[in-house]
Amino acid sequence: MYAIIATGGKQYKVSEGDIITIEKLGVEAGEKVTFDQVLAISDNGLKIGNPTVEGATVEASVVKEGRGKKVIVYKYKRKTGYHNKNGHRQAFTQVQINKING
Repeated sequence: MYAIIATGGKQYKVSEGDIITIEKLGVEAGEKVTFDQVLAISDNGLKIGNPTVEGATVEASVVKEGRGKKVIVYKYKRKTGYHNKNGHRQAFTQVQINKING
């Protein structure tokens, strides 16, 4: 059984027991989170929502929050002496899928 959920502007295919990394939710570790934007669900047959499946939810618990690896952004224009170096670390939340309610 799997479901396709939407969160943080992205879509994820999840099954029970999966641990996924999503955009930061701002929830403490150990708390429960419910995703109600379920786009499709499959147990015996495939149910596709228009745009979401009515009454379907996915329950998850937060494992941890953190920041990803640093990405270096370097801008350079030749012959002008222009150099600009920035770093970025994207914040994330790691959740474990507990139950898919169809």
